[in-house]
Amino acid sequence: MRIHIVDTFTDRPFTGNPAGVLVLDSGTFPDADRLQRIAMELNLSETAFAHPLPPGGEADWALRWFTPTTEVDMCGHATLATAHILHTTGTASGTVRFAARCGILTATARPDSAITLDFPTAPLTPEAAPAGLAAALGTEPLSVHDTGPHIGDLVVELSDEATVRGLIPDLVALAEVSRRGVVATAAAEDPSRGYDFVSRGFFPRVGIDEDPVTGSAHTALAPFWSARFGRDELTGLQASARSGLVRTSLRGDRTLLTGDAVTVIDGELLTTL
Repeated sequence: MRIHIVDTFTDRPFTGNPAGVLVLDSGTFPDADRLQRIAMELNLSETAFAHPLPPGGEADWALRWFTPTTEVDMCGHATLATAHILHTTGTASGTVRFAARCGILTATARPDSAITLDFPTAPLTPEAAPAGLAAALGTEPLSVHDTGPHIGDLVVELSDEATVRGLIPDLVALAEVSRRGVVATAAAEDPSRGYDFVSRGFFPRVGIDEDPVTGSAHTALAPFWSARFGRDELTGLQASARSGLVRTSLRGDRTLLTGDAVTVIDGELLTTL
């Protein structure tokens, strides 16, 4: 069985967010423990597993995502990676429909080779900063928003881009203040550089200290910054060490996430599922 590693939200190898992808031949998933062990072996932010569904239904593929420690409800970059593999191997073309824990997601190949994901927009709820959040981040937030049940993150607005880039959080303490993770964000200091806002994402509760580029978080960042800027079309830079760009388009209760992807490893899984 082929196993792929794809760098996403980038057009250059060794940048963006790497995801593992296994496309299964059978019409069912192996047991979750087996999938978890493979994800732990790859030790990437997420590994995606997909299998084909019978024709005529509302989706073409079933899709699941695992971090090194747990299964998650929603993942943008590993969905992008899966769609990229389906298209580059000739397994699928045009728009691919995925059935996942968070509902039906689609991925559409564009003429410029990028892929656009159609995800549910995260509901943002302002809330008071949890006790210990400022100390864990090392800075005082300007605002805090909960992102609802599918994501389970806190979007934390900070004073400026330099503060976001300079964060050295206490990850043990940060794990105590959210259900999944904390996404720190600020407006871009210089939008002429090609992005409107910056972010960094920390997810120690699910085995990811810092995620290089978090597609799902942009379903919350898109409505947050679109409301601030008065524009539905934005570009976010996730300012991790690997870095990556996510183009967002707010469509009411849906958010479109567009990015590039490049396959860096195509190998063989030398064990049976």
